[in-house]
Amino acid sequence: MHTADPLTSGLPREQLDRAVIREAAQWLVRLNESAHDPQLAAELAQWRARSEQHEQAWRRAQQVNDKFGLLPPQLGMSVLTERSELSRRRAIKSLVLLMTVLPAGVAGYQALPWREWQADYSTRTGQQRSLTLNDGSELTLNTDTALDVQFDRHQRLIRLHRGELLIDSGADPLQTPERHRPLRVLTRHGGVRALGTRFVVRQQREHTLVQVFDGAVEIEPRSSGRRPQIQAGQQLRFDSRGAGLPQPVDPHGADWAEGVLVADRLPLGRFLAELSRYRPGLLRCDDSIASLPVSGAFQLNNTDQVLASLSYSLPVKVVYRTRYWVSISAA
Repeated sequence: MHTADPLTSGLPREQLDRAVIREAAQWLVRLNESAHDPQLAAELAQWRARSEQHEQAWRRAQQVNDKFGLLPPQLGMSVLTERSELSRRRAIKSLVLLMTVLPAGVAGYQALPWREWQADYSTRTGQQRSLTLNDGSELTLNTDTALDVQFDRHQRLIRLHRGELLIDSGADPLQTPERHRPLRVLTRHGGVRALGTRFVVRQQREHTLVQVFDGAVEIEPRSSGRRPQIQAGQQLRFDSRGAGLPQPVDPHGADWAEGVLVADRLPLGRFLAELSRYRPGLLRCDDSIASLPVSGAFQLNNTDQVLASLSYSLPVKVVYRTRYWVSISAA
């Protein structure tokens, strides 16, 4: 006998109002926080009885959570803290999204960048953002960056899902002779442990770049027992298998935190690849001019002006097919 899939039965998803979906998600999170509150249970029963829409949305919220386990158990274990409030918002956001796209989205669930979408802190393309953590560490997120912050009794951990991060590490206010909580940044390739320092971590597809401007850091490749340290004035790249040799740090490697891109005879192709991180769409140049040297300090808050300046300093022309499709060719 055929049994209907509970995720695809009931009202079609387009018939469930998004406001009702969000209310159902909020009810589920509240119930998870206070499962033994009889007043809350009575209010939920009243909400469900208001209409068939409410009942269907509630069932779908339960089914989505049962399938994907979106509600973190810590929501119901303590008073609401800043961290658990972030967990609550992420859970509601994920529930609403899945309840809206299911059943069409079930097959592609694993391929979606859920962790990045639900990150504690993030920036859009072309945006920078600064914040101070509760240990005094100061973070500056570069363009298109997403990260989570996990501080508990045993660790201070920053999970960098994508992008680039400048860190001025603070002293741990909870550190004692018996308890040490190292500040670590975790990327897909491994970890970076701060040793009282100012440094940049940039996660790329094949490797992670670390640049140290003050102090020192220890590199922890995911699949290697070797733990090299690099000092102020050095940088290196590492992947999951190991780390390269330290090189002199790029003295302008953190200038983006001031909204500036500095180039010193940088080939045009590489310059445009770096500039494209700060603007949406496609930015490309002809191979015949890709090696032309670019020098100067460029303001990242106006990339169109940066492109316009190239035609004054180089024998090139800038062609806008659309706002999001720009080509650089020989003049």
